[in-house]
Amino acid sequence: MAENELENKNNGTGEELRPEMGVPPELPEATESALQMEELQKQFDQYKDLLLRKAAEFDNYKRRSESETANFLKYATESLIEDLLPVLDDFERSLKHRKESKDNEALVKGIELIYQKLVKVLERRGVKPFDTVGKEFNVEYHDALMQIPRSDVPHYTILEEVEKGYTLNDKVIRHAKVVVSSTPDESPSGTDQTETSTGTSGK
Repeated sequence: MAENELENKNNGTGEELRPEMGVPPELPEATESALQMEELQKQFDQYKDLLLRKAAEFDNYKRRSESETANFLKYATESLIEDLLPVLDDFERSLKHRKESKDNEALVKGIELIYQKLVKVLERRGVKPFDTVGKEFNVEYHDALMQIPRSDVPHYTILEEVEKGYTLNDKVIRHAKVVVSSTPDESPSGTDQTETSTGTSGK
């Protein structure tokens, strides 16, 4: 009887099956690593979602800013036009009065008043003319149309203003067109090097 039991034990693998030889438990290191990976994946998903939201918000902000800038540029001169419209009304009334009246003196006075009104509108906006006659020629402010030989004034003195120059808040927005003096030995041709050197500065 004892021999049969021993023989049965030795059949098959030759080893006695023990409970402790079942499925081995997971190692603590593997479990911790899996949890860390899961947590990192959650953080990645959160940051990805946040990034997508911020990108969408920036895109909306960009479109809104472009629209606001376009509207600003489109209507930037609106207030100036509103100030100029009364001057235009005065001109229209003067033209109408000219057709109905032969009083030229009154018409001239009316035009002078309109001119003064226009000058004040421009001054409020920072637009002002600058003096030129008698001053030394300066390429930052003047365009020379021609030179006239003169011995009684210094070289490059402005003799005549053909067209006024203007500044906008101290920035030259239109050069004054002037006639300047030259030394008597220079040829008084219509234009010279002075003209070719102007018209580009300060604009």
